[in-house]
Amino acid sequence: MSATSKIGIIGGSGFYSLFEGAEQLDVETPWGAPSSPVTIGELNGREVAFITRHGLHHELPPHRVPYRANIAALSSLGVERVYAPCAVGSLRPDIHPGDFVIGDQLVDLTSGRDRTFYDDRTVHISFADPYCPELREAAIAASLAEGITTHERGTIVTVSGPRFSTRAESTWYRSAGWDVINMTQCPEAALARELGMCYAAVALVTDYDTGVQHDPHVEPVTADAVFAVLASMVRTVTSVLAAAIASVPSPQSCSCADQKPTD
Repeated sequence: MSATSKIGIIGGSGFYSLFEGAEQLDVETPWGAPSSPVTIGELNGREVAFITRHGLHHELPPHRVPYRANIAALSSLGVERVYAPCAVGSLRPDIHPGDFVIGDQLVDLTSGRDRTFYDDRTVHISFADPYCPELREAAIAASLAEGITTHERGTIVTVSGPRFSTRAESTWYRSAGWDVINMTQCPEAALARELGMCYAAVALVTDYDTGVQHDPHVEPVTADAVFAVLASMVRTVTSVLAAAIASVPSPQSCSCADQKPTD
């Protein structure tokens, strides 16, 4: 990658390719191979490294994604900023399928995942604000310019999956004031912070999780329904990412890189 690229995209469910005929790199890391080869291409004049989170054929469920290898692979190529498009379920009746949520907070309810690069020593990163403000601002502007209903803030609760929620769990998440639910933001966002990388989620709402309270006409989420929404929105997500990347300021003035632990 050139010295001016340093932008990565981790494609979520339904988002398996970004460039036609682009260079593919097989990258090895101390944490194994990433989910897929890293594809290098150009979006709006900016060189971008793309990796698909679940593998080229969606063969990796959320709990089997090699999160450390994915983040390390991008970092080894000089990536300093990462956009992470992902599918989310709505926990609120005013957040609808087809909306975008540019989250500013997250809650980690996952278990059994490798959460840190530092297994050999104790490292405590600052994570009060998990998402990069500069990347968020660019994504919000790009999404609004596309005419998408965009929620400029929101808390993403991350669960282990791969099953969907029970009604009791979904009620709990709503009562806590959380906005949308996902299975892959953690530990991905925290691992990016450990390497001093800017990170932001562009969350596409695909469903209402277990339905909308007191509305019997809204059915609980199914995998088929999720993938149908994703398939219809891939081009829109790509357009938003391209516009956001083009407007991301360089060099960055955020403090994300300052959070990287010192050796």
